Amino acid sequence: MTDTALAPAPGVAKPALIPARPFFSSGPCAKPPGWSADRLATDSLGRSHRSKLGKARLQHCLDLMRELLRLPDTHRIGIVPGSDTGAYEMAMWTMLGARPVTALAWESFGEGWVTDAVKQLRIEPTVIRADYGALPDLHAVDWSHDVLFTWNGTTSGVRVPDAEWIPETREGLSFADATSGVFAYSIDWAKIDVATFSWQKVLGGEAAHGVLILGPHAVERLESYTPAWPLPKVFRLTSKGKVSEGVFKGETINTPSMLAVEDAIWTLEWAKSVGGADGLVARSDANAAALDRVVAERDWLGHLAADPATRSKTSVCLTVAGADEAFIKRMAALLEREGAAYDVAGYRDAPPGLRIWCGATVDTADVEALGPWLDWAYAEAKAA
Repeated sequence: MTDTALAPAPGVAKPALIPARPFFSSGPCAKPPGWSADRLATDSLGRSHRSKLGKARLQHCLDLMRELLRLPDTHRIGIVPGSDTGAYEMAMWTMLGARPVTALAWESFGEGWVTDAVKQLRIEPTVIRADYGALPDLHAVDWSHDVLFTWNGTTSGVRVPDAEWIPETREGLSFADATSGVFAYSIDWAKIDVATFSWQKVLGGEAAHGVLILGPHAVERLESYTPAWPLPKVFRLTSKGKVSEGVFKGETINTPSMLAVEDAIWTLEWAKSVGGADGLVARSDANAAALDRVVAERDWLGHLAADPATRSKTSVCLTVAGADEAFIKRMAALLEREGAAYDVAGYRDAPPGLRIWCGATVDTADVEALGPWLDWAYAEAKAA
């Protein structure tokens, strides 16, 4: 027992088995199994990202993402600044305003896009909301509008079930914040005009870099529409009325971290080794199923997302009977001090509860080992 180890809670023995990798944060998320900094390629470090080598590594990263996402040739993919937030803001600032907007909000990041549309871009969107744990009525969406939504609500544990609610033929553009969704669900790219994500979620990569995916209708919008507001340099995706193709060929708008790029490449190559897209989805599914079993065996634990059809398989949000914010903080602190689970308190704007990341870089055995530790931490927090 270490100096910081805690005595068992009355009536609940401290578990003997600790998760081998207790990394359950919902971002940045767990590194893949076997990851080590000394396994990263380093030839591009200290070199210009505009050098032949730098461009080649950036293009290799783009090619790996395209392959794993099964992205069709109709869609462009580029690396941009500012993580998922920067990528989504870039899309909003460059393309919104051409037609009415509908925004779906059922968690904090969806609400953030509403705030930015209203307060920054001075757009008055139609807003369709739902409380944490629920999904708005997707069939109420008017697709003559541009539509903003999150594929997987990281802070609420609620996701869209699929893309069936998006029509094949639509006047407006679909803008998917897919940062906790890509690499964990199969996405019908014919239904997506704009998608954004960051490496820090399902890939367990580093933050600060975003990925922007544009379908042909989004490119058409960029080339036919000029927003009424000024655009910061890092948001500009066109030059002389044409899309800046270099952004989608490894010529980034600003200087990227080549270390972060090499980290992403290593993870993408790991993903290929575990079965590619299907392997990543299977790992996330297995982890979510293991956590479902943990919840089902405990009457004091529940899912914030009541409907399994729209329950996240990555950022799984749990309710704890009788818990307030202080109680959750005690549980999370106990788990962290024991090295059993890190960063499992729910998001600050969400109802008090736990949030367990079940993405592909987590091992199912660690999710299974977490269950008894939740029992112990719950009993200890109650006794405090």
